[in-house]
Amino acid sequence: QVQLVESGGGLVQPGGSLRLSCAASGSIFSINVMGWYRQAPGKQRELVATAFNGGGTHYVESVKGRFTISRDTLKNTVYLQMNSLKPEDTAVYSCHANIVPRSEYYGVDFWGKGTLVTVSS
Repeated sequence: QVQLVESGGGLVQPGGSLRLSCAASGSIFSINVMGWYRQAPGKQRELVATAFNGGGTHYVESVKGRFTISRDTLKNTVYLQMNSLKPEDTAVYSCHANIVPRSEYYGVDFWGKGTLVTVSS
């Protein structure tokens, strides 16, 4: 019932920018947290950025000052603005959300299918 749909990935040159979007839809009672993970080729998945309901955010050290996460509560959408992209940012970026379905009383982790970001000249 609940799903996350990502968009915005693609090929960009070093120093360029991309904005990822992730929209949650379905039988949603509330959303506890939304964020972005990434998995680079040959590397483990890591948490990139998190947006909490109270407006707080968290970033992995390697993207601080370059990436910005934001949420549009009316659209149940989270964004990741990525600036000054580096080749090491190349990865599949996956949207994550902990969502309380309307039929439940606890949060459930949902994942998008992922969108590929390639930073290369």
